[in-house]
Amino acid sequence: MHYDDRLATVLRQPHAGPTIARVQYRQLLDLLGTLPRGASSPTIEAGYRLLSQLSSAIPANERRAMIQDPALRLRDLRLLALLAEAEPPVATAAIMAAQLGEQGWLELVPALPVRARGILRHRRGLGPKVERLLEKLGIGDRGLPPSEARGAEAQAAEARAAKVPAEDAPAAGAPVPEARIPVLVAVPRRDVPEPHPVGPIGAIVRRIEEFRKSREPSGKSPAPRLPLGDNENDAGWIVLRSVDFSTDTHGRVTWADAAAAPMIVGMALASRPEDGAAGASPSLLRALRHRQPVTAGELAIEGAPAISGAWLADAAPRFDEASGRFLGYVGRLRRAPGQRHDEGDGGGDGGAAPSEADAMRQILHELKTPLTAIQGGAEIIQQSLFGPVPHEYRALAATIASDAATILAGFDELERLVKLDAGAIVPEPGESDLGQVVTGVVAQLQAHTDPRNSGFAVASASGDLLVALDRGELERMVWRFLAALAGAAAPGEVLKLTCAGGGGAVRLSARLPAALAALDDDALFQARAEGRQHALSAGMFGLGFTLRLVAAEALAAAGSLTRNDDGLELTMPSLTRSTGGLSDTG
Repeated sequence: MHYDDRLATVLRQPHAGPTIARVQYRQLLDLLGTLPRGASSPTIEAGYRLLSQLSSAIPANERRAMIQDPALRLRDLRLLALLAEAEPPVATAAIMAAQLGEQGWLELVPALPVRARGILRHRRGLGPKVERLLEKLGIGDRGLPPSEARGAEAQAAEARAAKVPAEDAPAAGAPVPEARIPVLVAVPRRDVPEPHPVGPIGAIVRRIEEFRKSREPSGKSPAPRLPLGDNENDAGWIVLRSVDFSTDTHGRVTWADAAAAPMIVGMALASRPEDGAAGASPSLLRALRHRQPVTAGELAIEGAPAISGAWLADAAPRFDEASGRFLGYVGRLRRAPGQRHDEGDGGGDGGAAPSEADAMRQILHELKTPLTAIQGGAEIIQQSLFGPVPHEYRALAATIASDAATILAGFDELERLVKLDAGAIVPEPGESDLGQVVTGVVAQLQAHTDPRNSGFAVASASGDLLVALDRGELERMVWRFLAALAGAAAPGEVLKLTCAGGGGAVRLSARLPAALAALDDDALFQARAEGRQHALSAGMFGLGFTLRLVAAEALAAAGSLTRNDDGLELTMPSLTRSTGGLSDTG
């Protein structure tokens, strides 16, 4: 009765328009798809009638998208048989999404139309009995040879199907002769993981990849590997020459060749060099943002040696045929002229092992990609974009999205520190007044410090306080510096700040809170997670890490962060101008 009660709730919903119809269709798929074996009742029959009515009102491409939802469970034979009789996109999605055991497939296959039986040849894990049943029904594969990793029995089957004596078939493990590529064959499939998008096209791409691998020398494996401290004498890197890819509407890679997918999927191609692992030229950014075709667009990628370096992108925008909606790009990346393609060159270092900075950046990229997906899914649930969601789930999703954002912020800070230490980025030069920046940051921190009677006492500034640094860069540095100290200050503790200029430098001196002044230098700058939560957080990795990041930013701008007894001093190079007055920071 649990299922009937839920179905009755769905059936009672008013037919108020296309949005409610889509919600009802998705709910019926989930409820009918998970019915117990042999379940039958008037409510279930009413559910199937409503499902048929909604199918005629919802476009096939939308029904296909609902069926392809990874959260959907399709285990009911009756429902699968009904969906298999729908339009080809819907039938294909249902067959590929079905979650049945071998006995379930044996019961379902005879009830499927011939077209749906053909789709089953692209499924994995059907079981040997189902494979034999499909062979008896005359369902076979075409065109491309199977993987070279099959046994002698499968080779003999291919030879018989191709009308070639079995003794003339190549030995197990031998490359398939090129002349046999167009032969029509019917070969049992092996239960192997699917590395490409599920569906007929994905199966064809997978088999092309298997045939290509069968003809490669066995000296090195093309599988991508993370740079986790490999020695220079290890197996070596395969530096890719070209990569086929597709993106979403935001220019983020959603699919790529199998060899490059772990390193490039999730990478944003439409980003500036300082904003991500892929840095697009202004002309490429302009074309991507205006959804124009791209020819030889310049792109620089930082990451594993297999993909690092300069690339040229050729891509075309994709649009939905029915609605005209922009879907993203599909194209190919190719190495820019003059780039070395030697195996093991790591992107131009003549075979040198990847640096620790490269390894850390690659690891962060691998961590951020799934985390971004989790955050996006939580935000979809929290905003109820796909239909009504209970408030408890929305609250939980909001917490997950917030935690993901916090972790991503921590990863961004860690990546920035790595890049600064490696010299991969330098602060933007410019002209800023340190006194104005300090005054503004102290005012922003008053929302935290005033209720605790803590904060900063800013002394009168002396000398020229102009800094040769972009104002945004200086504000971020000063904010990290003062926020870390304010978060560690005890209630009622006021810290003295002094700004002074002279001798070609501008100095910001701050007294340490009593809790920090007792620490030695190693303990003060140690990166560790905080044992307790502060109202004003110093960052995901604690106060010591934040101070180390400030020191790295200052060093990259030709400055420094030093400790003087019970205080810290941030020093930056000054910028002297011949005219104009000094800012009033008092």
